[in-house]
Amino acid sequence: MSSQELVLRQESYDIKLGRLPTLTAKQTHYCAGCEHGILTRLIANALNNLGLREKTVMVDSVGCSVFAHEYINVDAIQAPHGRAPAIMTGVKRVRPDLIVFSVQGDGDAVSIGLLELLNAANRGEPISIFLVNNAIYGMTGGQMAPTTPEGMVTTTTPFGRDTKYTGPPLDASKLISGFERAAYVRRIVLPILPLPRTPGMYNARGPVDGAKVIENAFKVQMMGGFSFVEIVSSCNINWKMSILESKKYVADVLSKVFPPGLYKDKFGVEKKI
Repeated sequence: MSSQELVLRQESYDIKLGRLPTLTAKQTHYCAGCEHGILTRLIANALNNLGLREKTVMVDSVGCSVFAHEYINVDAIQAPHGRAPAIMTGVKRVRPDLIVFSVQGDGDAVSIGLLELLNAANRGEPISIFLVNNAIYGMTGGQMAPTTPEGMVTTTTPFGRDTKYTGPPLDASKLISGFERAAYVRRIVLPILPLPRTPGMYNARGPVDGAKVIENAFKVQMMGGFSFVEIVSSCNINWKMSILESKKYVADVLSKVFPPGLYKDKFGVEKKI
């Protein structure tokens, strides 16, 4: 076998392993059981399927996804905490031919960066925002977030969140869908969820649905619209649970506080084949 034949076979073997040009070879830093790794792959798949790698810019937020640029093989810019939508707006207005997106945490987007998010949605900026809602501040030590459910124990609510003093969890998808110029608003529950009547079995609908939803978000941007996808996720480390216990918590609590659904589809992308 010649060296050229060996290289060709090796390249073919790598492709069969599932490597994508939209992914780097670097192993992610995400905690075991966290859905950030799944989301990274789904975004890479969508960019690859749509042929967008060479024209995409990712704006890194501050949070667990701050190193996402090391895994998704596109150009990237680092934003200050909460300011990703503003940076994305600047990039898109200077280079409207580019695809611009960010992965933000619930603290980054719905607390310190809420004003940036709301104004970008209100203006209908043609950008795509993926909000990871794990109901807690994951990177900074497990403090209560705007999305923390009532009764949830965090480092700043050791007796559980009391909504009498803090107000109820903030529903970003409902909030964003109220803006006339927001084109696509969707919420998915990404973790695999235990089947209540079949112990030891899990439903993988979240990742399957997520693949199409993320593609739709990029398609909407290509059509000139603002797209927002909220990804309900788990955080077993800061929730102080085992990985499987955290999936059950998502099924029993988070998916009821933040139910999956389509909140807005101005261009009808979910009806198009």
